[in-house]
Amino acid sequence: MASSASSPLIGISSYLEPARFGVWDTPAAVLPRGYLDGMVAAGGTPVLLPPAGEWTAGHVSRLDALVVSGGADIDPDVYGAERHPASGPARPDRDGTEWTLVELALELRLPLLGVCRGMQMLNVVLGGTLHQHLPDEVDNSDHLPEPGTFGRVPVKIAGGSRLAGILGELVEVNCHHHQALERLGDGLVPVAWAEDGTVEAVELPGDTFAIGVQWHPEEDGVDRRLFEALVGEAR
Repeated sequence: MASSASSPLIGISSYLEPARFGVWDTPAAVLPRGYLDGMVAAGGTPVLLPPAGEWTAGHVSRLDALVVSGGADIDPDVYGAERHPASGPARPDRDGTEWTLVELALELRLPLLGVCRGMQMLNVVLGGTLHQHLPDEVDNSDHLPEPGTFGRVPVKIAGGSRLAGILGELVEVNCHHHQALERLGDGLVPVAWAEDGTVEAVELPGDTFAIGVQWHPEEDGVDRRLFEALVGEAR
């Protein structure tokens, strides 16, 4: 691991978006503050990883853990699917960078947490595919009531899973996604489901911490258990 310090370095993927600050209105590398506050509260030191440059094993090995954050849809070309009309614009910068980060984290056995899009990226890197518009599959909009609004979704977690050991077997979570896992990537095990059957979390079996959740733990300012578990593994 990169460090034995009491506050491990947690890399978090960020993204390029238009941003306004001071007198400026310009593209910037951004990340919702909830990730930063949540990670600090859990005892980690967050490090933003922008979708720029060439990320290598040498870079990633300096981290103690990796979070792949939520955000825009993954380009369906990445997993060999035709584009659905509801899929968002392609973001090749993010897709390429986060694919590399996930591959390197798995190769280095770095503790890994995928959040929403991050769980989908973990699935795609391992050969899985996505439902591009979940309402077509489950006939509801519970997971994304409207843009900019989180749905509160009850989730059942499989007993005996690593995730159940962290959160218990029933939680209510903040969701904001219109896509979901279709075919699971190699080795991934589904460990949590919404009432409509949507897979809400996956794990890789084994000693290395590798979890993806379809919800947004960074939006919960009280329950830090998932971030705390990641930081604990990073130590």
